[in-house]
Amino acid sequence: MTKIKLCGLKRLCDIEYANELLPEYIGFVFALKSKRYVSPEKAAELRRNLDSRINIVGVFVDEEIENVVRLVKDGVIDIVQLHGHENEEYISALRESLNCHIIKAFCIESKDDIALANCTSADYVLLDSGGGTGETFDHSLIKEISKPYFLAGGLTPLNAGEIIERFHPFAVDASSSLETNGFKDKSKMAAFVKAVRKD
Repeated sequence: MTKIKLCGLKRLCDIEYANELLPEYIGFVFALKSKRYVSPEKAAELRRNLDSRINIVGVFVDEEIENVVRLVKDGVIDIVQLHGHENEEYISALRESLNCHIIKAFCIESKDDIALANCTSADYVLLDSGGGTGETFDHSLIKEISKPYFLAGGLTPLNAGEIIERFHPFAVDASSSLETNGFKDKSKMAAFVKAVRKD
């Protein structure tokens, strides 16, 4: 069954929504420029209120490795997602310090981008249209991917079920489509989870 990641949670009520819906993953964004940014301190507070069955993915953009390592070792996050220009040397350095899954995000515009995604040593790749725009990319390119992948970009309750039936991704990842006026909307989150799980 395709797993669910609800990304960009930043309020206690967002955590309460997640506890009701029980996605396999939620995401905390640690990129300062993001409107969904949470500080390490706030993330730790939110973590304490999260159902232990849910894994937390920390989303980073060209972050100093020691900061990423600290958040994992402090138990704030379980999984690392790299959304910047992190290369294989960076991933290797993370592996030397951590024993956790790593997701590397790729902006998919052509077959060349899929080829790059296939070559990463990360455990999973995230295929996106880029930058949390909420737009889809050319899904016909997905057939070239050989690694387990999180599918992101423009996924909504209206299209998630059909996309999953066609492509069978390891997981689907939504953020902006779950919001109203810039904040997570419980009804949209519930509708997305229902569409994925076909409840």
